[in-house]
Amino acid sequence: MADWSQLPRDLIERIGKTLDTATELLRFRSVCNSWRSSACSRERRLSSGFQILPNGITKSSFGFCLSKRAVYLIGLPDSRNLGGWLVKLEEVIPDRKRLVNPLSRNPLKSESLPENFPRMLDLNGISVKELGQAYVLRHVSYRPNSTSFTDAGDLYMEKVVMMWLDSEPSEFVLLTIHLSGKLVLFRSGDRTWTIIGEGMGMDSPYDDVIVHQGKLFGVDNTGKVVSVSKDADLTLVANPVFGGDKKYLVQSSRDQLLLVDMYLSIDTEEMRERTVRFKVYRLDAEQKAWVELGSLGDTVLFIGDDSSFAASSSDLYGCKGNCIFFVDTYNARELGGLGKEDDGMWVEGICVFELESGSMGPLVNYPEYHKIFWPPPRWLLSPPSEVSFL
Repeated sequence: MADWSQLPRDLIERIGKTLDTATELLRFRSVCNSWRSSACSRERRLSSGFQILPNGITKSSFGFCLSKRAVYLIGLPDSRNLGGWLVKLEEVIPDRKRLVNPLSRNPLKSESLPENFPRMLDLNGISVKELGQAYVLRHVSYRPNSTSFTDAGDLYMEKVVMMWLDSEPSEFVLLTIHLSGKLVLFRSGDRTWTIIGEGMGMDSPYDDVIVHQGKLFGVDNTGKVVSVSKDADLTLVANPVFGGDKKYLVQSSRDQLLLVDMYLSIDTEEMRERTVRFKVYRLDAEQKAWVELGSLGDTVLFIGDDSSFAASSSDLYGCKGNCIFFVDTYNARELGGLGKEDDGMWVEGICVFELESGSMGPLVNYPEYHKIFWPPPRWLLSPPSEVSFL
């Protein structure tokens, strides 16, 4: 049998550089001492679990508190029949995390968890796959006698993406959307935010931002996509594709850049929007055009409030692929309910759209999909004598 610890150091370094997430790198480096020493840790964390950023977007706060959330699919190795569980974790303070709804910003209340839910997990005993990341900005109000920033105000409601720079371990760039619809950039070390295109006029407001293949991108309401440099320069990536009412950018499970076009209608009595259908496109970079997809194959898309991500149906027990999960509380209520009381509001408003048939309904009507979100899998709640977390 081959001795994997004897692989050449330069080969281990090259393999380590291809790993996309901190979770993958952690597992890779834990194989043996030689792999750990050869593949340097590239994980870079926000200081003290969050970082205080200067204001420059709004006059209503002292600044912003930046924290990170990550979406994971956890399961037992080689036990697909037991199913996996989709969770989002936010690091509130170093090495202390809380559960957040995978498709919204709502934290899960501790009283909603089963009594035997573990408060600590050893990753050596379970399979963990990171599917996406989200960053959250909260307003911080200045208080002269305050000793902490734990009383941060309401969430800054636009999506935020973050990209670490290679030049220095602590340097990063943030991209979000201003209330005016323009893109806003922040570079670590700057004293103010940069509103891109301010005073230049704009054809359409931006809908979404993403980090894809080490670059920042933004899409406006027409489907036009631009890449954004760390110096706030814009480059056209894709021309508009008209049709829907809300655009989302998603990186597919095959590393393609996808555009999800959400079509909305308005209930004139309640004056509320509801989702009616989706179209999905892939980017043709050479033609700078979007190509409509008739099928997603085995890919499953998740459209969330603060992050969108993709997974393969082979990793999701009971899910056949070619579908989109999204949040629409109004639709969920009209089409069949908001969830049961024992869901702890975990699945409230989550709906499913099947691309092939065009059918749509609330998650509670899809029991085979429901278990991806709630309840926690039985093996996770089993005592150590039944499930070993070594």
